[in-house]
Amino acid sequence: MPPDPQRLLRTTYAFGAAGFAALLLLMIASFWLAQRTQSTTENVLKARAQRTVLVRLLSTVQDAETGQRGYLLTGEDRYLKPYETAISDIEPRLRDVRAAFKENPEEGPAIEKIDETIDQKLAELAKTISAFNAGKSSEALEIVKSDHGKDLMDQIRVLIGEAFQHVDKKLSQGVEQQRIDAAAARQFSLLAGTFILLTALGAIATIVRYTRQLVSARNELQELNTGLENRVAERTADLKRANEEIQRFAYIVSHDLRAPLVNVMGYTSELEASLETLQALTNDPQFHVLATAEAAKAAVTTDLPESIGFIRTSTQKMDGLIKAILKLSREGQRVLAPERINLADFFDSVADSVQHRVSSAGGEIRIVKPLASIEGDRLALEQIFGNLVDNALKYRAKDRPPVIKISQVSNRWGAVDIEVEDNGRGIGEEDRERVFDLFRRAGPQDQQGEGIGLAHVRTLVRRLGGEITMSSQLGRGTTFRVTLPSKLNIRG
Repeated sequence: MPPDPQRLLRTTYAFGAAGFAALLLLMIASFWLAQRTQSTTENVLKARAQRTVLVRLLSTVQDAETGQRGYLLTGEDRYLKPYETAISDIEPRLRDVRAAFKENPEEGPAIEKIDETIDQKLAELAKTISAFNAGKSSEALEIVKSDHGKDLMDQIRVLIGEAFQHVDKKLSQGVEQQRIDAAAARQFSLLAGTFILLTALGAIATIVRYTRQLVSARNELQELNTGLENRVAERTADLKRANEEIQRFAYIVSHDLRAPLVNVMGYTSELEASLETLQALTNDPQFHVLATAEAAKAAVTTDLPESIGFIRTSTQKMDGLIKAILKLSREGQRVLAPERINLADFFDSVADSVQHRVSSAGGEIRIVKPLASIEGDRLALEQIFGNLVDNALKYRAKDRPPVIKISQVSNRWGAVDIEVEDNGRGIGEEDRERVFDLFRRAGPQDQQGEGIGLAHVRTLVRRLGGEITMSSQLGRGTTFRVTLPSKLNIRG
């Protein structure tokens, strides 16, 4: 059968139109899913912020109570300082809580109840301190022994715990919605991609079939015109040109399927440029003589600019949404600032920052010296080792005081290994890998936390060019080994 160019064009255009429609539908769905994802992400971030301010408020009240108890037991002013610091921080913490829950009026009564109970607790703390300072230590101790302060503290924990539950529920719903949206995006992209691939394969099959017909026709011509060299040469040249046209046409079709959005944006710019010429034409006095002048002018001056503006606004908004989502995920990727750090002085500073907690628990921090000096980012190192020490105190064993040992176990060429060892409750074998996963926690959930600490630590260590490993025995303690380069390797 001789090839039919018109049929080829119709078939190819049909496949191209189907592929373009699939791409357009994919773009619309992506725009909608991006909008949903942005809204869900904002809700998750708000819930995390609410959880953070609640944690800080509870920690500050606990610090105030700890300082009060230490001062009443020892009478030393150094225990009064944490109390005074916490008292000065409570009002800002309360303001942060109110601001975080401002858009949730249904939580208003609960927040007011927390505020009221904290005021009562602060009054009880101030009363005991005042009595102790007036020389009435027995009266102050009687107030403590009355368990009124303990009851208030328990009530504060319960109220904040209930607020935690509401926030955690919103977090879970947001994360689940994100998972659903991501699954929908994957499924729709897979379906659309499969459809586009099928249309491309259909177009290629049509072109291949047409090419085969051309080759067959060329062979027939050669057989029928063996003695007519000039005619054969002419037909061969025609076939060559036809093949080249088919190849160029196949390239154009595949290019259009891969980059429709680029073409839309380019054509939009061309339409705007052409529109200026048409708008200038409508100002010609002779143009108004036409019967359809008013309708044409309305279309040129109003309808077309609005349509073009909608296309450009939509593409720009979609681009803006994608950039906004990328910006949210990149938040926290701070530019590292290399500086020379003496690890001995650095760990002394880390120990000083938690010494009051260690002392109140009857424990100690042992820093084995000498320690090397490295080039690193101080803030990142403070977050890494501050988190490890904080976990050692938070998850200490209930039957013994905490002992934290920080030592340098090796100094290999170009790297140092630092171990943070504790005698806490340890981590079970089944949980040793999951503790580094985001939002995953191990053991009894009797401490406040979001399950992001160790995941953040591992990310920071790897960004510094190092690695972190862990060994642990349940009921005996945990050891984290942090391997850091001697010279900071800033990874893009």
